[in-house]
Amino acid sequence: MKENVFVGVSGGVDSSVALVRVLRAGHRATAVFIKTWQPDFITCNWEKERLDAMRVAAHLEVPFITFDGEEAYKNEVADYMIREYTLGRTPNPDVMCNQHVKFGAFLCFAIEHGATKIATGHYAEVQMNNGRYTLLRGVDSDKDQSYFLWTLSQEQLAHTLFPVGDTEKSEIRIEAKRATLPTSAKHDSQGICFLGPVDIKDFLSHYVDVAPGNVLNEEGQVIGSHDGALYYTRGQRHGFSILPSQDVTRPYYIVEKDTRANTITVSTEQRTCANARVVLSDINLITESLPPTCEAQFRYRQKPFNVSVEMTSESHAMLTVQDAHVDMPSVGQSCVLYAGRACLGGGIINDIL
Repeated sequence: MKENVFVGVSGGVDSSVALVRVLRAGHRATAVFIKTWQPDFITCNWEKERLDAMRVAAHLEVPFITFDGEEAYKNEVADYMIREYTLGRTPNPDVMCNQHVKFGAFLCFAIEHGATKIATGHYAEVQMNNGRYTLLRGVDSDKDQSYFLWTLSQEQLAHTLFPVGDTEKSEIRIEAKRATLPTSAKHDSQGICFLGPVDIKDFLSHYVDVAPGNVLNEEGQVIGSHDGALYYTRGQRHGFSILPSQDVTRPYYIVEKDTRANTITVSTEQRTCANARVVLSDINLITESLPPTCEAQFRYRQKPFNVSVEMTSESHAMLTVQDAHVDMPSVGQSCVLYAGRACLGGGIINDIL
């Protein structure tokens, strides 16, 4: 079926090849650059990225438009980041960007302007199985981005194409060169979605009053100093100072933080999930229901591990980690659930018991 597809082009090689493949499949395509909010104290290269996207569209002779996603990004991603850090939680802005900007505001814009589907350069796949859409990991395990897409609904998946998800990144590079795309040799972008490699301390310092504080050992004794408790996450082992009187030959891991007291507690032993139960909130299921056991990831590119699952309500679940070697996560992080390549959905880590 010939579709009218709005392709989100970022000025990178993945979205450029996604546009090529949409055209090759016989669809009508419009290249769309998504402009988002960026604080004025961050050096912004969005104009260069937009120019690269325009060059790709011109090379492929497709219409090019710019979508203003600034309000959605500021309200749903930037403000969310600031709020979560202030509460002592660890946010995942890329997940919120996908949910509210790319597959939220942009998808609505595309449908309102006559598109039947949108396409992006994400490394993931969508398939129809038994009347439901299934989200699959990208074939390239090093580039798989399904972790950041767990919030997508059946309605969003029904209107989504991931044209590059069935291919290794190395092949995407080759394909871009064969198509003589202006972005074929461009390096991959790094950092937070749309914001790039942001220094979190610098970012937060413009919105939150942060002061140095004490590093404590597990007995509550002061053994060092830090720049501000809300900057840190559980399991982190860098970015704070330990007094020379301590054993500085061993690594220290953050095991707790108290943003009200402005302290972090460290240990020379890294905490794991042995005997821990993890409470998930804001559950989104892509599958109809969760099996009693499945695989999970607390972090992007983390090796999947087995968990048992108990749904305690429509929006909450309790996980029991079956691998004692899994590092303890931080509250606020995403936990994404899998069965093989299939992403079942996920939730936000709300508590660890």
